[in-house]
Amino acid sequence: MSKTDVPPSFKPSGDMLTAHLLALLQGWTAYGYDLVQRLEDAGYGDFNKGSIYRTLRQMERLGLVNSDWDTNSDGPARRMYTVTHSGLAFLKNWLAMLEAHRRDMELLLGAGPDRSPSNQTTDLPAQRKSRL
Repeated sequence: MSKTDVPPSFKPSGDMLTAHLLALLQGWTAYGYDLVQRLEDAGYGDFNKGSIYRTLRQMERLGLVNSDWDTNSDGPARRMYTVTHSGLAFLKNWLAMLEAHRRDMELLLGAGPDRSPSNQTTDLPAQRKSRL
């Protein structure tokens, strides 16, 4: 396979990375290293570990996650991250926003249910309002 045949890797960043990390933390507690491994295992490429830890610290400052030091193992203490209620609300809102954008893209691309020759893109504002 040549370089031109290799699909580009997708590495979420910013709020997209935050949403991915929150989704991974739903229902369990994890070390930052575990989260990096799960992102990589899910096909999101090789991450700079430092950027993940910076994002997790920022998420903690925003109240989206909590962390506690795990000193129970024989090795060095490690931070365990847990999603908060605010983090779950952020994730829920993020998913709702993505769904709204998906529907808008369908309308723009002609895949939406209201798309016919007599109902073109010029009616997009009315179509968006009708969904509210």
